[in-house]
Amino acid sequence: MKLKLDENLGRKVAEALRRVGHDVATVPGEGLCGVHDRALIETCRGERRCLVTLDMEFSNPLLFKPSACEGIAVLRLPPKPEPKDLLDAVDTLIGGLSRGANIAGKLWIIQRGRVREYQPEEEQSDG
Repeated sequence: MKLKLDENLGRKVAEALRRVGHDVATVPGEGLCGVHDRALIETCRGERRCLVTLDMEFSNPLLFKPSACEGIAVLRLPPKPEPKDLLDAVDTLIGGLSRGANIAGKLWIIQRGRVREYQPEEEQSDG
């Protein structure tokens, strides 16, 4: 899968994702640090890359429509995170992707051991 890591994710995250075969580009590596969120999502869209970020702004589907891009993965950490918390969330993302789940056009909120997928109202069943 083609991924773009936001500037708030470091080298260890990129290495973990590359180790399992993902094509990883980074915001710092492409000189995009500090660009506006809309410009970043447009860059991801143009490159057909899923954005992986800690930035909670991207979890708002009214601001950033998941169906208009290759996917958005927002990693949620505990209130007082330790380095291991980030790597646990990344392992959860890796697990979700390795099980064949398709993130394209979707918003995933990732916590250690849990992937929640946003579904727009019109796609939810009445149960």
